[in-house]
Amino acid sequence: MLRFAIIFVVLLLGLFTLEVLQPVQDAVILPFTSGIAAVSVFIIELFDDGVESAGKIIRDLETGFAISIEPGCNGVEALIILFAAIFAFPAPLKHKLIGFAIGFCAIQGLNLVRIISLFYMGQWNMTWFNWFHLYLWQALIILDALVVWLIWLRMLPPRPPLPDADDAATASS
Repeated sequence: MLRFAIIFVVLLLGLFTLEVLQPVQDAVILPFTSGIAAVSVFIIELFDDGVESAGKIIRDLETGFAISIEPGCNGVEALIILFAAIFAFPAPLKHKLIGFAIGFCAIQGLNLVRIISLFYMGQWNMTWFNWFHLYLWQALIILDALVVWLIWLRMLPPRPPLPDADDAATASS
């Protein structure tokens, strides 16, 4: 358990530090966030064609209302937490990669629901928008990472039992 905790904290510190570096922001985070905005608009346009995205901004063409997907709203922090939890846990690499890939989809899927719901909520009522944005959705995205990790733990194959000290002594006699 101590090994897990140390690796988890080291990965968290390293990845969160890496995330805030300007070259990483410019080369990875901002293009990723723009991609999330574009996918959000693609989904919205399935039932509402008066929407556009420009970089990380989603805008309603009729009302002019817009939201900007800022750091903390793109799901990257939840992905970092999930990555650190999965890769700190002793399991085969194949299971870690599969778990993270599924977790990535789960977190970003929920994040798309979050962004789209906040886009419409902001046009309806800013008080509710602020409450959902600051309190409910933040907690749900992190909770999603925790739930994915717990499900991943349950799906891992059982570890082979370690030999008992008595078995080892008997085998050496």
